Amino acid sequence: MTEIDIAALDEVDTLASCRDLFDLPTQTIYLNGNSLGPLCHASAEAMQRVVSEEWGQDLISSWNKHRWIDFPLRVGARIAPLLGAAPEQVLCCDSVSVNLFKLLSAALALSKAQKPTILSHRDNFPTDLYIAEGLRDLLQQHGAQAELKLVATNALEAAIAEGPAVLMLTHVDFRTGRKLDMAKLTRLAHQHGVLVIWDLSHSAGVIDLALDDCQVDFAVGCGYKFLNGGPGAPAFVYVASRHLQQIKQPLQGWMGHKAPFAFNPDYEADLGINQLQTGTPSVLAMSALDAALSCFEGVSPADLNRKASALSETFLSLVEAEPALAELRLVSPRNPEIRGAQLSFSHDQAYPISQALIAAGVIVDFRAPNLLRLGFSPLYLSFADIAASVSILNRIIVNNIYKDQQFSQRKRVT
Repeated sequence: MTEIDIAALDEVDTLASCRDLFDLPTQTIYLNGNSLGPLCHASAEAMQRVVSEEWGQDLISSWNKHRWIDFPLRVGARIAPLLGAAPEQVLCCDSVSVNLFKLLSAALALSKAQKPTILSHRDNFPTDLYIAEGLRDLLQQHGAQAELKLVATNALEAAIAEGPAVLMLTHVDFRTGRKLDMAKLTRLAHQHGVLVIWDLSHSAGVIDLALDDCQVDFAVGCGYKFLNGGPGAPAFVYVASRHLQQIKQPLQGWMGHKAPFAFNPDYEADLGINQLQTGTPSVLAMSALDAALSCFEGVSPADLNRKASALSETFLSLVEAEPALAELRLVSPRNPEIRGAQLSFSHDQAYPISQALIAAGVIVDFRAPNLLRLGFSPLYLSFADIAASVSILNRIIVNNIYKDQQFSQRKRVT
């Protein structure tokens, strides 16, 4: 692929102008949006306004005057189109882990299975498994024969046929980028009376999702990766409308109450998706995510998906054309149809290679034990960025730059 080819791809890129929405550092190629999205101008301006004007001047009146109280529903409605969901089914609140605990509890209570079994696969995101383990242990302490069953990914279909209560899956594997077939697995689960929860943390904002069309029961996802909401941004939770009247979430906080400011001693859940709220929302964090979502206005999920795939395919083609990069072993699917917006390569020296890339201005990350991981956000990356990053990677490998001792010193966050 020549420089002319790369320039031609950028010339026809319909999302190229979105790059101007972001406050990206100069001389930096950011391939880590799958871990933390960059700051956009709108978020910086919103944070300043909320701090200096709304909080600073209007104080507590801002809950009404600036509609702080509506943030969870309003931001959820903005996320909904990126999920292929009707807006009244999505709420922005808490973290993925907290929301997952709510949904697992609610789904187990709804299930008609004889035994409260949660089925997942061993490659699921570890934190999701921690939450499921904790809920299982809690139920067992109270006498329930709860079980968490973990199987290999290729054994999922057979395990689903056994009829567990709940199937909990992550749509895109955070290590390899492999994408599960949401429609197929959800349909199979329903054929066996199994409720399904999907974690969309590595999908929302880059993959053309269709939760409603796939008849998904429940979903969670984070706001700080491809949605660019800032470090620790609130998460989102999706509940299909057909379940909203039956579910009962366990964390009964005042913001999920039907009349929170009546301060009644007895809990009465709010109607609809708002019953999934628990405590007071973080207004500063909500305002940053709300503003970041403006970057997606007028952009279709299909276009996001198409460009993310093209970016990763370009990177992979350029890597495969460099003999020195053959020592990087692709662990992501080669077929882009079953791959999310990331690529992962294994290498015995993946950590120092990642650090050498970062020092050279190409921001990537490392995942234990030996994975170099790169994310491809379609809103701010150009094809010229991709070509430059491969050129820098090749130079680091050819010249053994990564072997410098400074790049082997492990940091707390990788």
